[in-house]
Amino acid sequence: MITQSFNSDNILVVDDSPDNVFLIKTILEEEGYTVTTAENGVSALAKISEANFDLVLLDLMMPGMDGYEVTKRIRENRSLPFIPILLITAHDSPNVAQGLDLGADDFIRKPVTVDELLARVRSLLRLKHSIDERDEIARQREDFVSRLTHDLRTPLVAAERMLTLLSEGALGSLSAPMQEVITIMARSNTNLLAMVNTLLEVYRFEAGRKTLAFQPVNLEQLLKEVAGELTPLAQAKQLAINLDIDEHSSKSTIVGDRLELHRLFTNLIGNAIKFTDKGFVTISLVPITSNDRSITIKIADTGPGIPPEEQATLFERFRQGSHKRSGSGLGLYLSRRIVEAHKGSIEVNSELGKGSIFTVNLPIKQ
Repeated sequence: MITQSFNSDNILVVDDSPDNVFLIKTILEEEGYTVTTAENGVSALAKISEANFDLVLLDLMMPGMDGYEVTKRIRENRSLPFIPILLITAHDSPNVAQGLDLGADDFIRKPVTVDELLARVRSLLRLKHSIDERDEIARQREDFVSRLTHDLRTPLVAAERMLTLLSEGALGSLSAPMQEVITIMARSNTNLLAMVNTLLEVYRFEAGRKTLAFQPVNLEQLLKEVAGELTPLAQAKQLAINLDIDEHSSKSTIVGDRLELHRLFTNLIGNAIKFTDKGFVTISLVPITSNDRSITIKIADTGPGIPPEEQATLFERFRQGSHKRSGSGLGLYLSRRIVEAHKGSIEVNSELGKGSIFTVNLPIKQ
């Protein structure tokens, strides 16, 4: 005797045999599951696109679109949440390994027994629920980070403005020691605000909430603009910023989000200045020919270089390297996300004691 329970899980049963569908549907509904049926692969995919299912029971051998193809299409659809797939196969059918390789999670052979069917269904539903719970925790964590980041920005911006007023003497003259303290506080506050802004941008990319405004961008003009903005930082360290831009490069325009590209090159050039204590930083815009489909930008420095073992993971989250300087470990990760959003590539070539070269390739046309 089957003990009836009350489940809210929605299960899709796909089989071209009405008798098999009736049997499985009856067993599952006796357990309290909500069951939807489809007689072929095309119908199954249509129903999956229209409704949320917690499990798919899929006949492997069907005319037209078989279970292999249905499994493949479900797994290729990145817009779908995870749905466990239980393959149903006859004893004399081909090996189900291909279906498992394509993304199915389990299989059961016909004729199905009640106990085995329900055991496999419960097992896959537990998997579904655990993954849904994990994803929900991740979503809540991301929302918390977003809200926290927004909340942190408000007092940091206010503090930046007040420290600026104090430094400029708007609230009265300051003694030399006080001026030095205010300068240190302002620098620390600026660094913290930059970290918070970077974290917010990373969250927007990862949450799919980043919208880029593509338009023609003159890279020569943009690079000169960023270099000019960062020149005071270089001068404070007695570093030279060299612009190596061929006169023909000015005719090269890409389609991109100017604000994000500005953020990208500010980060890369700013890093080069930050980690270089003597020498220079060179910004190169490689000349293009009529056959080129992308344009190359190189940012080279004469800093200490990056160990080979760190270069492989340099563009991952929270990878700061072995240096002792402040940073969130997100700047280069965000840079990679910006480049990838423009369908480009970024790489590093570095040798200890001889500096680093960051190379960005961006398509001329999207």
